[in-house]
Amino acid sequence: MVSKRFIAKRLLLLVPVLFGVSTFVFAILHLSGGDPARIIAGQRASEEVVRQVRQDLGLNDPILVQYGRFLVDVVQFDFGNSYQVSKGNPVRDVLIARLPVTIELALYGQFIGLALGLPLGILSAIKQDSLLDHTTRIGALAGISVPIYWSGPLLILFFSGYLGIFPAAGRIGSTIFLDNSWTLLGMELPLTGMVTIDTLLLGRPVAWLSAVSHLFLPAITIGVYSMALVSRMMRSSMLEVIRQDYMRTARAKGQGAKITVMKHGFRNAMIPVITVVGIQFGTLLGGAVLTETVFGIGGIGTLIVSAINATDYPVVQGAVLTFALLFTLVNLGVDITYSYLDPRIQQ
Repeated sequence: MVSKRFIAKRLLLLVPVLFGVSTFVFAILHLSGGDPARIIAGQRASEEVVRQVRQDLGLNDPILVQYGRFLVDVVQFDFGNSYQVSKGNPVRDVLIARLPVTIELALYGQFIGLALGLPLGILSAIKQDSLLDHTTRIGALAGISVPIYWSGPLLILFFSGYLGIFPAAGRIGSTIFLDNSWTLLGMELPLTGMVTIDTLLLGRPVAWLSAVSHLFLPAITIGVYSMALVSRMMRSSMLEVIRQDYMRTARAKGQGAKITVMKHGFRNAMIPVITVVGIQFGTLLGGAVLTETVFGIGGIGTLIVSAINATDYPVVQGAVLTFALLFTLVNLGVDITYSYLDPRIQQ
């Protein structure tokens, strides 16, 4: 059982992390080149118009005043309005529309990585130096080494171009349109923004199959990378665990090998693996930038690229801080999982 005090301490530790990230993002963007007032007013606008826009944005205020105003807005999840990417619209609304796309892709990639990496790592450790072990290690090394911008197009060429099994781009069929809400007990509720979940909520199996087929290749692309790291870490951790005295004692008492590994070894071996999974989720969110570009998925990754190219500072700030918040929440989940697997960590 995880204590409330342990969770509260971990939550308090998130505050300085988010504060540091906010300060870093504010400093970097203000030290970089470009004039937001000129971007908003347009290149052909007069200097008078530019000065008025700069005054309206508060860019003439001292840097500390701007920084304080920025922190107050961040606490309220108010990142201002977009300059170029979604001109005039609040950044918060843009992120809410795009973020579920990236989270859905990262979750499926992580699921594929765990579903394949954990059993392969366990089997590789149990059958150390066998053909299966060598094959798994070579496959893991290849999965880590192959970049997404190469594996993605390769999967498209093979499965979409040659076999014609899966679509090459998009999230759902172009002829399929989804409603804006779904009904539960007579109440209309908003959709999640994740097409595979929304199609289930709407009760449309044909649309669900279309969404799954569209997300299969991009999920496999980032899932293979996740699988490689998980399997390598699981193998190393399991090899260390199965040599412990309590494992030999369980076998000496007559307990079967499979029960010993799964009952006593798996839980202890998962502790370092959880660390990799937590860090890797943030990596998958970052890797989704390339995956979204290759497969034409309009998530927050492509949004960041577009915002950087257009020097849309509010969108960049909002997206980076959102990533930081997600990453810290994932690390909080990792700490809680730690304490559940090994209660001694709370002490």
